[in-house]
Amino acid sequence: MNNLRDVWTQLTVQRRIILIGATVFMFGAILLLARGAGQEGNALLFGNLDGRAAGDVISALDQQGTAYQVRGNAIYVPASQRDLLRMSLAGQGLPATGSRGYELLDQLSGFGTTAQMFDAAYWRAKEGELARTIIASPHILGARVHISAPQQRPFARDQVQSAAVTVTTNGRLAQEHVRALQFLVAAAVPRMTPSEVAVIDDEGSLLSDAEAKTGAASADTRAEALRIRAERLLAARVGAGNAVVEVTIDATTQSEQIIERRVDPDSRIAISTDVTESSGTSSDSRGGQVTVASNLPDGDTAAQNGSTSNENSESRTLTNYDMSETERQLVRGPGEIRRLTVAVLVNDVVNRSQDGTVSTTPRTEEELSALRELVASAVGLDESRGDTLTLKAMPFEPVAVAGTAATQAANPLGVDVLGLAQIGALALVAIVLGLFVLRPLLQSRPATIPATSDESADDAPFAPQMAMAMDDGALGGMMTNDFDAGPTTDAGDASARLRQMMAERQPETLQVLEDWIADSGQHRKAS
Repeated sequence: MNNLRDVWTQLTVQRRIILIGATVFMFGAILLLARGAGQEGNALLFGNLDGRAAGDVISALDQQGTAYQVRGNAIYVPASQRDLLRMSLAGQGLPATGSRGYELLDQLSGFGTTAQMFDAAYWRAKEGELARTIIASPHILGARVHISAPQQRPFARDQVQSAAVTVTTNGRLAQEHVRALQFLVAAAVPRMTPSEVAVIDDEGSLLSDAEAKTGAASADTRAEALRIRAERLLAARVGAGNAVVEVTIDATTQSEQIIERRVDPDSRIAISTDVTESSGTSSDSRGGQVTVASNLPDGDTAAQNGSTSNENSESRTLTNYDMSETERQLVRGPGEIRRLTVAVLVNDVVNRSQDGTVSTTPRTEEELSALRELVASAVGLDESRGDTLTLKAMPFEPVAVAGTAATQAANPLGVDVLGLAQIGALALVAIVLGLFVLRPLLQSRPATIPATSDESADDAPFAPQMAMAMDDGALGGMMTNDFDAGPTTDAGDASARLRQMMAERQPETLQVLEDWIADSGQHRKAS
């Protein structure tokens, strides 16, 4: 302790200030590094929360006394406590999704609940449950469902129910996903069809516009399927990456209804036959003269007169014919292919020699013709419909590598590399500050030669001169045994002057050194 006090008293004011500043800086750096090394990393607890749900979660964390950080709409907690906190908050029903499901029906009591109130609560619960199911998809961040339920009318027919779904997505939803949402809502509501469900995104775009988008989306989907099929077929021959296929489908986007009626005048069909038959008999007795006697029933002339009789029959057939007629009704929906265009680019044959040189050879016409036939069969080309297929063989340009793939450093021991690095930096800073700041400050003090009372009058002037020479940096020259050596360029004038004095007055020099050593020993014993 006395040594430290003596060292402190021998330092100048400037050196004291530097020593205090270096000490404070060193301890501050050590505390910061120690805090960073010992601090546990945070992990995401919940993200993309609305204000109300985030407030409920934060209140629950405050009640539990758990440390957390809020970054935007996400909450971070210590990594070791994340899983436990998630299960604990889930048991409390947190975070709330903002939509309440069938638990709304539990709040209804039998007293004072009318049928209208129960129906309204039921549809609210149905909407909440559907919203929860939709949010379970990783592509959807938020959802709201509105069901338009018609009034219960027992004698009303054709009651149509519709629904609207508003979703907040983290990207663009595929058409298949939109269709899945429509079928999900339609299957959950009785007497609802998928076409009656409208899906709208957070930007106000109608995603379920079936008449305008279904045909185009279906055409793109079919074109992609045909492209993959053709590329897979070509890769078996030319190799993967040596063929590029593009398929374009020109499809109809409007629905069409056609009613066709065809009459064939060359064909007759008997639709009815009417047959009429008739027969009759007639007689004639006008052969004799007309007298008075002939008019009597028993007159003489009755036997003399002659009579004639006629019989006839008639048959008539009436047949009604009608011409052959065909009537059909054809309904065409959107998505019918009107034209198919296929473009195929094949790489030339790549030859690699033993010395590493690469050369290309054009493909033969026979091979290109065979590839063209294979692609035409794979995509279902119909030339009568106007479909076209273009196949060319050209050398591909080499693709330059943009960079190297990022790989994670192996950590077989499972240690915290970042924590070890922080501890190493802490130790390095402590060593550097101790060696290069504190040690030079503690050791840099002016050298003094104490004077003794036993010195003679002739030796008195020599001690101050020797002390001055030692202050000038000539102590190294004094400690040498070669007192007769001349001055050197490294020691300077002070060193040369000290050697000269020591050579001239060797007895006095030895006496001064002995007194100095003795006084230093007594001073150490006293302290």
